Amino acid sequence: MNLGAFTLLLALIGGASGQYYYDYDYASLSIYGQSSPNCAPECNCPESYPTAMYCDELKLKSVPMVPPGIKYLYLRNNQIDHIDEKAFENVTDLQWLILDHNLLENSKIKGRVFSKLKQLKKLHINHNNLTESVGPLPKSLVDLQLTHNKISKLGSFDGLVNLTFVHLQHNQLKDESVSAALRGLKSLEYLDLSFNQMTKLPSGLPVSLLTLYLDNNKISNIPDEYFKRFNGLQYLRLSHNELADGGIPGNSFNVSSLLELDLSYNKLKNIPTVNENLENYYLEVNELEKFEVKSFCKILGPLSYSKIKHLRLDGNHLTHTSLPPDMYECLRVANEITVN
Repeated sequence: MNLGAFTLLLALIGGASGQYYYDYDYASLSIYGQSSPNCAPECNCPESYPTAMYCDELKLKSVPMVPPGIKYLYLRNNQIDHIDEKAFENVTDLQWLILDHNLLENSKIKGRVFSKLKQLKKLHINHNNLTESVGPLPKSLVDLQLTHNKISKLGSFDGLVNLTFVHLQHNQLKDESVSAALRGLKSLEYLDLSFNQMTKLPSGLPVSLLTLYLDNNKISNIPDEYFKRFNGLQYLRLSHNELADGGIPGNSFNVSSLLELDLSYNKLKNIPTVNENLENYYLEVNELEKFEVKSFCKILGPLSYSKIKHLRLDGNHLTHTSLPPDMYECLRVANEITVN
């Protein structure tokens, strides 16, 4: 396998979380090898994967001619500021469209340019100038990434029955706009809303979520049993918010499916109670004053213990000497407990 083929294979494999589709370093077009003749003249279509067209870092101001047969289109790091309604007329079977690091604004994305792409699975428009989500979108879409924009409004996502991964971090979203838009996404498993302007947890999020990132917002309280409604939530981040003890009901995080919980960089004085199934718990840089074993283990016994593997307690008012002796019986499978 030549280097061009290997590089594209990495892109096609990707990662389960949908985060690995735009982190490749194509230093030179020479790594692609010989280009297929079915390609825009300024771009490159590796003969090994002739259905992919790479048009990265070419100072393009508009979408080039895309010949029939192209299914994976990369237009990253250009100066594209508009998309005409007929831009993808030749490639209605396009599956990936990657537009990261351009100058796109909502008003210059014309008509139903995306909804016509009936086989589109991935749409990435990270690092642009969007102020609201794009649409309408096709029902085939699985992975939507709109990070590092100026989005304060989400349009309708109705009918997107296959949408599984949504990345909206580094925008200007508030909880009310999120609640209305996402509640009908029955296949949604991954949602990143970190680095936005939310003061409350959005209501009505899909119960199908497995991963929810809400770090770096201004959230100060958790509604009672908010996380109990999710069918299998496993990964939850709420670090860098304004959470204090008074804003967290007693069993907020006692969720049996939860494997990882990040509450670091908040204002907590007591350790919130978690389920014995939790494996990774991050509480660094809070105001914790004491360690309560009952926050991890309701009872202690041969078969009753916490499954915590990694516990971060540094940056608090705790020291090794202030930890109770029965902590080690409760946290008997821990690989790492970090204290000041």
